[in-house]
Amino acid sequence: MNTEATPFSSGNPRIEETRGVMHLFSNDAVSTLPVERKPLACVLGVPNHMTYADFCQFCASFIHHISEMRIVRNDGMEDRYSVLIRFDSQDSTDKFYQHFNNRQFNSLEEEVCRVLFTLDVQFTGYTGSLDHVQSHPASSTEQPSCPVCLERLDQDASGILTTICIKGDMLFIHWKETQHCYSLELETQRVWDYAGDNYVHRLIQSKTDGKLVELNSHCLHANDGCGSCHCVDSGINEAMLSCEAEIVNEYNELLRTQLENQKVYFETLLQQDNEETERAIADAVNKVVMLKLQKIQAKLERCIKEKKFLEDLNENLLKNQEIWKTKLLEVEEREKKVLRLKNDRIQALEEQLRALMAQLEAAGKAVEQSSISNENLG
Repeated sequence: MNTEATPFSSGNPRIEETRGVMHLFSNDAVSTLPVERKPLACVLGVPNHMTYADFCQFCASFIHHISEMRIVRNDGMEDRYSVLIRFDSQDSTDKFYQHFNNRQFNSLEEEVCRVLFTLDVQFTGYTGSLDHVQSHPASSTEQPSCPVCLERLDQDASGILTTICIKGDMLFIHWKETQHCYSLELETQRVWDYAGDNYVHRLIQSKTDGKLVELNSHCLHANDGCGSCHCVDSGINEAMLSCEAEIVNEYNELLRTQLENQKVYFETLLQQDNEETERAIADAVNKVVMLKLQKIQAKLERCIKEKKFLEDLNENLLKNQEIWKTKLLEVEEREKKVLRLKNDRIQALEEQLRALMAQLEAAGKAVEQSSISNENLG
């Protein structure tokens, strides 16, 4: 397999920088998927105007398959950065490559996404890989902190792995996650506003009288703990002292604005939590209603079946009733006919009996007359 070694650097050059080499499969080697590929890929040459959030949105359909991501700079590519991505499985890596390789970042640009399978990543500053990274010795420069929550914005402490600019995406991501939009630069004591994308003011506290004053220029001895040297005292003059109240008011307004932003942010979180709770309750109620509806539906179906059975039974009984009525009429007719025949026969017998009785009576009379005649003759 053809591979190419690409030097890279990552991290904030002013705080901590890591250098290394990533071994990538060349394009002519991935016409078919490399046999030695791993669940590790590199998106090479992403334009600087595409922010980290834009890139995450670009590959949003695979975000839940990404277990680790690191933003790096390639030597000689100042206007671009690259993204090392480790996936949860080889299948996810293959699908990511097939879906995004040579695909345009957006429809308005001709630049395409170039995805390369990564064989290995070697860190030249220290041993290890993306699976296990040994921490560097403590830096002589203090890590920046959030002026609201006082959290150290360090990639080793906070788990943030991406840094692509001088201020660092770790601060930008911290702002996106917490809405803490102000960051204090320890070296110059300047405050950066991420919402406004500029420095809002430069304030320091004079160690001579404890007053808040504006720092007009960068202190050359800031790393030595300067607070009362000539470069600071030169910024404290009659005009600055007369504007002290205005500066304090501006700083108070700055804090008030930040507190308002935090109020809106936490109210949004509370609203989201309430909405999620309402959705959960609604889902539970819907589930209970659906179960009851299913039971009622099943009972209704049983009742319909029973009704159909009774209707069929009643229909059969009605049919049987008609049949028995017909049979009963037939029996009655038969009985009537038999009765008529019997009556006719009885009547005929009675007539025969009367005729016989008449004959017997006539015969009796004839015998009696014959006896009388014989007696008279004798």
